[in-house]
Amino acid sequence: MELDWSALGKVTAVSFGATVALVTVFALGVLGLSQAATARERGTGATVGLAQAGVCFLACAAVVAYGIYLIVPQFH
Repeated sequence: MELDWSALGKVTAVSFGATVALVTVFALGVLGLSQAATARERGTGATVGLAQAGVCFLACAAVVAYGIYLIVPQFH
């Protein structure tokens, strides 16, 4: 059995990059929720923080759904 180390390295690099990107986007969503809560306590508008959180969490959900689509063969 032969192992294509180059392909394994590419898959590892792409997986690591996608994981870091997804965690970063999720953290930005949590930051948006935190900013919205802080703005609500101060009595100012919280729409920017909520919009940021919504876009970030929607992007995370889209990435997860695409990953499930790639893994499950019945969806093809």
